[in-house]
Amino acid sequence: MPRTRTTKATSSPGNPRRRAARTEQTPSEQRPVVISTGCPAGIGPEVAVSAALRLRGVPCVLVGDGPTLERARELVADRLGARGRKPLVPFVPGARLPPVSYVQAGPPLRAKDRRFGKPSERSGAAQLAYLEEAFRLARSQGWPLATAPVSKEAIAGSAEANCPDFRGHTEWLEAQDGADHSVMCFAAPRLVTSLVTTHVPLAQVPAALTVEGVSHAIAELVGLLQRLGKPKPRVTVCSLNPHAGEGELLGSEERRVIAPAVAACRERFRRRAELVGPMGAETAYRKAYAGVFDGVVAMYHDQATIPMKLVAFGEAVNVTLGLSIVRTSVDHGTGYDIAGRATADDRGMAAAILLAARLAAPAPPAHARPRGRAR
Repeated sequence: MPRTRTTKATSSPGNPRRRAARTEQTPSEQRPVVISTGCPAGIGPEVAVSAALRLRGVPCVLVGDGPTLERARELVADRLGARGRKPLVPFVPGARLPPVSYVQAGPPLRAKDRRFGKPSERSGAAQLAYLEEAFRLARSQGWPLATAPVSKEAIAGSAEANCPDFRGHTEWLEAQDGADHSVMCFAAPRLVTSLVTTHVPLAQVPAALTVEGVSHAIAELVGLLQRLGKPKPRVTVCSLNPHAGEGELLGSEERRVIAPAVAACRERFRRRAELVGPMGAETAYRKAYAGVFDGVVAMYHDQATIPMKLVAFGEAVNVTLGLSIVRTSVDHGTGYDIAGRATADDRGMAAAILLAARLAAPAPPAHARPRGRAR
């Protein structure tokens, strides 16, 4: 295993006020990515195994059910050639890391609990167990975490999982991490966006908006864009109401909540970021896609995901900001309708793994960073 030393530090882009033990590596060494493999009845194991075996230079530790992962390897073996022919090997703590290894989380599943497209009570609990073990491993080692898709319904509906309020990775990870806050973000080559609220019913969004919440979404997005090579990112903040409220004819959230948050962040970042808003969402996303802005802050889930999935479905990566570790995920679901057909596209999973590795890498020294505005 690479030479390491343990120190107290914060994974990037994490919350600077939270500290977690992590393993530091020299610039020439690659920190492994821990991958929770999602619902065993869906395409998660397939895309996770396929992407992990296909990528070069990024060690991957898969967390899931060994027999399910081996079935996934056999499913994709033909398209992977020599890389897909050898059985997966177990992860051994302290040993030299192979390119791909796996952790058996909990007892192996019965065949009936991993039938393609048919999640069960047991598989609902199992996919949460994979996430729990993957998060534990990633946090204890300071390694980045990439997650394959889970079924929120299967987890929340499983008595064995005992997590009836499960609403998604983002909220669960924030609670488990003890983070002050977390921010959902989607990153694609031509569009990067953060969300103020996540899995909240639309009728509850206005009440859920706060100056602090909008400020967190702005600040975390600025930090991410800087990590992605934009030293002075240009960020626009969406309005909640049509036409930015039309002078409060259509709502007052822009004046009461959004504009004060933009003003506070503008003062906070000064020469380190350019902030604009509140701006109508249709204008904000059109201009960002055209390159006028580097990032967009959305007020609610579908305000962000509709434009993102329209222009970058399959290549966008979900990033949870504000945690003590790096966490990324695919932008698609469990794919029960195509599970077991060996047709699932692994490019989204590969992008999530690569971005996790990139964000977890040590920041370049100041003299090596690009100067001026990144275009």
